[in-house]
Amino acid sequence: MSSDLQFGVAAGSTTEPPRIIAPLPQLLFSARSRRFAALAEGHVLGDWLRFLGRLTQAQHEALSAQENLPLPDATALDRARNHGMPPLPAQHWPRAAAWRTALSHMLGFLNTADVPQAVQHSCDRLAVASVAQLETLADRVLRTEYFGEDVELLPFVAAALQIYWTALAAALGSAGKKDIPTLDVPGVCPCCGALPVASVVRSTAEASNLRYLHCSLCNTEWNLVRVKCAACDGTGKIAYQCVAGSNLQNAAAMRAETCDECKSYLKILYLEQAPDGDPVADDLATLGLDMLVDAAGYSRAGPNLLFVPGSG
Repeated sequence: MSSDLQFGVAAGSTTEPPRIIAPLPQLLFSARSRRFAALAEGHVLGDWLRFLGRLTQAQHEALSAQENLPLPDATALDRARNHGMPPLPAQHWPRAAAWRTALSHMLGFLNTADVPQAVQHSCDRLAVASVAQLETLADRVLRTEYFGEDVELLPFVAAALQIYWTALAAALGSAGKKDIPTLDVPGVCPCCGALPVASVVRSTAEASNLRYLHCSLCNTEWNLVRVKCAACDGTGKIAYQCVAGSNLQNAAAMRAETCDECKSYLKILYLEQAPDGDPVADDLATLGLDMLVDAAGYSRAGPNLLFVPGSG
């Protein structure tokens, strides 16, 4: 399945290319799961990638529990537009209990799958955690505080939060793209304010090779011009790095866009070279590229919430 079909990309339209693309939750996680499974074949991290495929399939299964979620009212949407703020801010939006329901459904699915003992242990701990403990873990994820105690639990909590925010973003997007305004700060998600996990070069019915940043939390995509740093808006010292001689199946499609003005980087996925590519899955399948650019002195500009740094 083409990655374009995971998002609300218009077909056959003669209007301008969309500035913001809302996720299609009924397709997004299942396609991501298949991409993880495909990337796992022959990969040195194959077992881990296959597990992530099961995790994202669990996200897909749990998404059905996200129904009738409360959305911002007209007053809140007007305020967000007038002040250039995301309408579903990750760190301030009053989370509904639905995200914990999603976590419970996801853990139930994983309990029926063949997962490593350490994963089962983490699932068991989350299953008996109190509401207060879960909400504290959620706060840590949304602040990207992936360190300290219980760090091994955070990717599972993050996966549940992705389900919840993806459902919110999809509902808001279906109500009309005008409800997700463009922001003055192009490097953060216009829907939830989270940082991007990567950027994607995709084609729409209106134009080819458009670059979109992909939200690490709600899976919304928003347009950013090519050859521009997502972290500092710099354009003068951009370069593209890849692993020379790599035998990874997605090596040619995934590169690191580095900026020598702020010494940051973000990966960029070229869908023309990998039509089934997924920014989350292809990012985690190219951790070797992260190691190289990190060793060269660059810091990553956005997180992958399914990954605990230092554990790969």
